[in-house]
Amino acid sequence: MDSEKFFTNKKAVILLASFCCILWGSAYPGVKIGYALFEISTNNVFSELSFAGYRFIIAGLMVLVVALCTSKHLFTLTWKNIMSLVLLGLTQTTLQYVFFYIGLAHTTGVKASIMNGTSAFFSVIFAHFIYKDDRINFKKTVGCILGFVGVLLVNFSSDLLNFNFKIIGEGFVTVAALAFSVSAIYGKKICQEMDSVIVTGYQLLIGGIVLLLMGFSGKGYMTHFTVVSTLVLLYLGLLSAVAFSIWTILLKYNKVGPIAIYNFLIPVSGAILSAIFLGENIFEWKNAVALILVCTGIYAVNYQPNKRSKRALKKRSDFV
Repeated sequence: MDSEKFFTNKKAVILLASFCCILWGSAYPGVKIGYALFEISTNNVFSELSFAGYRFIIAGLMVLVVALCTSKHLFTLTWKNIMSLVLLGLTQTTLQYVFFYIGLAHTTGVKASIMNGTSAFFSVIFAHFIYKDDRINFKKTVGCILGFVGVLLVNFSSDLLNFNFKIIGEGFVTVAALAFSVSAIYGKKICQEMDSVIVTGYQLLIGGIVLLLMGFSGKGYMTHFTVVSTLVLLYLGLLSAVAFSIWTILLKYNKVGPIAIYNFLIPVSGAILSAIFLGENIFEWKNAVALILVCTGIYAVNYQPNKRSKRALKKRSDFV
């Protein structure tokens, strides 16, 4: 089975896309734990950026080493390829994670994971204007409304009397989701001309270097390296290397919509893992309802009846 057949196989897509989203969900408690182990305070923005820089440099190098070991041509790039990779690295890694790391430091892992669900809705909106066969319709509109209601709900207090939304917290996480949606569509375009693994490796490395330089520019140096803190950093790098590599390949061979449906696993896994590892309250009623609304909205946006269901509906309409 060649690469295209494998990565378009329905069972393979389900397993791989779900695996990616669970990995990304684990980043929420992972980053928060990393802050604690490296003793990075919520106000130390430049150290947060350095932390992100180390993570993505490690991730990029991991991907490129694998690419080199599998005989891929890493150094046969044109100036056009280089400029495309730089732009992708600055948007998909640098821009996204500047907002993600700062935002996550000022909100809970549960709230951040639910807010991140907006990336699926941004993808739907952008796809409407970019792809002729992926227009917004009634079910997508309903899905987007459900999702945004869920996002609003999670920012209210338990008695629904106070709206708790911090620009530098939940707002930044939302901007990160927006950056991910835009850059993923751009990355899909680049991968039509370049190898997906090479694209992933270079964009992670380039974005990580810029993040690290930004951190160092404000003297945000990393300290408190221990065995445990280093293992957490390596895990965060590994999950990015694996998740971004697989996701990029899936987007290359599939439409954006059918893949985006699996994004609902990010808020689910992120919220559950944050509750387990950070002791955060996922069982508060508004969090549970918000999670259900976001996941239902994402599913509704991307749901497509299978061919058998479509034939049944057609026969029913013909009969009527």
